[in-house]
Amino acid sequence: MARHESDRDDLFIEAVGLVRKLEGRMAGRPAAVILGFRADGVLVVYFGAEPMFQFDPAGRVRRAFVDGCLYRCQGETLAAMSRSRSETETTLVRHDLSPVELVEFRERLRSRVEPLRAALVDGQFAALRRFPVDDATLEAELAARLKAALTVEDWIAPMIRGKR
Repeated sequence: MARHESDRDDLFIEAVGLVRKLEGRMAGRPAAVILGFRADGVLVVYFGAEPMFQFDPAGRVRRAFVDGCLYRCQGETLAAMSRSRSETETTLVRHDLSPVELVEFRERLRSRVEPLRAALVDGQFAALRRFPVDDATLEAELAARLKAALTVEDWIAPMIRGKR
């Protein structure tokens, strides 16, 4: 595990796992948003360096990175993992979210994702870069997947195979 994290120089270029991707800005917000699809259908949304959310093809949250914590699906809940550092080592500390914490997490997710979905639908998202450059349906497909993420009832994805 890395001792220290660092910001990315150009997240759009470094997001090589996204086979279809879009970078742009929502009206009235200076920070760029990068979102796109991996080859396996997973949707990834970066609001700058963080927060970051990953959704499976059904719109359920798989992983997230919020306020320095990595979250991952863990059966019926999410596990929050944070780093505890000493002078000699870094330890990953895990905490499974309680029902109350899950409600708070989902509300935070919605408060970030809904304005993005609305901006894509309402034409209030100014595209800066896209890949592939001629992908004319990307905004509509991203908006549809974000809507699914906001409305899916069972919103936590099944546990990722090989993870405890």
